[in-house]
Amino acid sequence: MEQVDVVVVGAGAAGMFCAALAGQAGRRVMLLDNGKKLGRKILMSGGGRCNFTNLYTEPAAYLSQNPHFCKSALARYTQWDFIDMVNRHGIAWHEKTLGQLFCDDSAQQIVAMLESECAEGNVDIRLRSEITEVEKNQTGFEIKVNGSTVSTHSLVVASGGLSMPGLGASPWGYRLAEQFGLKVLPTRAGLVPFTLHKPLLDHIQMLSGVSVPSVLTAEDGTVFRESILFTHRGMSGPAVLQLSSYWQPGEFVSVNLLPDVDLAGFLDSQRQEHPNQSLKNTLAIQLPKRLVECLQTLGQLPDVSLKQLNAPQQSELVEQLQNWQVQPNGTEGYRTAEVTLGGVDTKALSSKTMAAEKVPGLYFIGEVVDVTGWLGGYNFQWAWSSAWACAQALSVAREQ
Repeated sequence: MEQVDVVVVGAGAAGMFCAALAGQAGRRVMLLDNGKKLGRKILMSGGGRCNFTNLYTEPAAYLSQNPHFCKSALARYTQWDFIDMVNRHGIAWHEKTLGQLFCDDSAQQIVAMLESECAEGNVDIRLRSEITEVEKNQTGFEIKVNGSTVSTHSLVVASGGLSMPGLGASPWGYRLAEQFGLKVLPTRAGLVPFTLHKPLLDHIQMLSGVSVPSVLTAEDGTVFRESILFTHRGMSGPAVLQLSSYWQPGEFVSVNLLPDVDLAGFLDSQRQEHPNQSLKNTLAIQLPKRLVECLQTLGQLPDVSLKQLNAPQQSELVEQLQNWQVQPNGTEGYRTAEVTLGGVDTKALSSKTMAAEKVPGLYFIGEVVDVTGWLGGYNFQWAWSSAWACAQALSVAREQ
């Protein structure tokens, strides 16, 4: 039987970083993953350039049934700390928008950096590892892996959520939590495109590929200002992905297609200058022509000239374009979701160490925990911060 100080399950962002730090602190660490590659989700993130953190990271950008839980870890290991490590490894990066930081070259640089940090800590990395059983004993845990048994004092679960099953996502971490009596809150897809009902979908499909800067508002009052992207399944783009984490089935979403335009004033001035111009061509000055044509087909725009557009029609038009009520049919689900909402209930964990309060030696970090960030590097920062908090506890742990 092999014996180590720490077993970390999941060689993603949180797992690799935690394993590296614990190893560098002198712990004997084994890192297990069921896949063939390290950091699979890192590699495909940010269009292959990895949006590794956000300059504006703060607790308000995270969803959890216990919104205070993330504060300690985020404050103790910040975006600036991770940026320092990226800089030390000579990785060039840039800010794209809204504080989102990306590698200039490739996400592979972040994986290579974490692999290098693991090597510095003498971490024993084992891919294609299938865990069939975990048992608690007086000194820690016995884990059956690929037919062999590993004994460890500490077990860190960094197995991620259910998003992107094509990358090996599984409910293993949730099942382990439940095995040891921890509550797992209901999970659902987050940061995910909306699907639409017919007949609206039939019209929207014609707009596939059209992007529009917008302001979206959920029924709970949550507002995001970014672009929406029409797709052959419905609506995507940053604003939609952000709002999807706050949307509940059956609810409507308010879409302001012209958030920076005094639409009534614009129509009045255009009417004075070009009274015979069609409403459709006038609106095409502000919106993509294909979108205007689609809205007209949907009956949301009258087929009239500006001088024919009466006051009630204009008021209704302003409402349609700046408070368009869309009721999604649902979302595309875990297949395309960037994160999983819900997960291991934070009430069962220490916010300082990520340890299960009632199961000595057991820790949960990263996406498996009920902490979900906004789009734009926030979830990676939670991975780094929660991993760091856990590693600090592991570094001072003593064999029982």
